[in-house]
Parts: sequence; C-alpha cells; structure tokens
Amino acid sequence: MKQTLRRKVLVVCLGNPDRGDDGVGLLVAKKLAGLLPTDVAIASLSGDILSLMADWAGFDAMICIDAAAPLTAPGRIHRVDLATSELPRNLSPGSSHALGLADAIALARVLQTAPRDIMIYAVEGAAFNSGVPMTPEVAAAVDEVAACVVADVVRLQQSAAELAR
Repeated sequence: MKQTLRRKVLVVCLGNPDRGDDGVGLLVAKKLAGLLPTDVAIASLSGDILSLMADWAGFDAMICIDAAAPLTAPGRIHRVDLATSELPRNLSPGSSHALGLADAIALARVLQTAPRDIMIYAVEGAAFNSGVPMTPEVAAAVDEVAACVVADVVRLQQSAAELAR
C-alpha cells in the first residue's frame, strides 16, 4: 500500500496595515486563521519579501495574497496561476516592499528555490498612502479571497494524493 504524502503548502499574506488598501493581505491572514488544515503554513509579511525567499524552498506550493494597483475597480480580485501565466508587472502598486512580488518570484525561480506551484491573489486597491484607511470595496473582498485560498489549498493537496495513487 502506497503512503500518500500531502504537499507542503505555504500561504503568504503580504501588506502594510498602515497604508490603506495595502493591508488587505494581512486581513486575509486573520480570516484564514483556523480555516486551513493544520499542516498548511501561513506567513504574514509587512516588510521585505526577500526575508521569506529562503523559506519557500521547502514548499511544494505557495499561494500569495497582496494588494494590486488600481486597474479597473477597487476590490476586484485577480487570481494568477503561475503554472499557466506570468504575473503582470502592472498589478503591483508602488510597492511598500523593498522588492516587489514579481521580482522576488523571478529571483527565486532563477535560484531554484521557488515552489513548483505558485498562485497569486491580487486585490485591486485605490488608497495606498500612509495613514489612510482601507477602502470599503477592498475590505469587502477579504471573505471571498479567503474562501478561494481555502479551496485552492484543498485542490493542491488533493492533486498530490492523486499523483501518489
């Protein structure tokens, strides 16, 4: 009988709670508390994403949640599966992170430390200045993003079980 190993999944929630809509990832992290299987790691980061890159190496899959630049409407959710497409550079707002998410993922891929499967949830924001509140539209997207992340984690872990059969 084959032992089924669950894929190691990391959920990275990015943002700065002091810069309005940029804090959306951190709100999603709070919402996910207790909703994910206990073997799924959640990391919240409000600073330089380079500090997490070394930790990515041990994971099979990663889901990132971050704020996005305003393209169409605040609160609009973009789901990007990097297995089938690249992360558009125009989704990044003027980043409060020293290195943007797309740059960090590209660097991790070159260094061969990036997880094989990476999904990004980018929530369009409108207010990124220091000290401004989060817009209601972005705050309203938190529940939907959290539900999507939970579904993706389940799917990622089920696909590993199917591969082991």
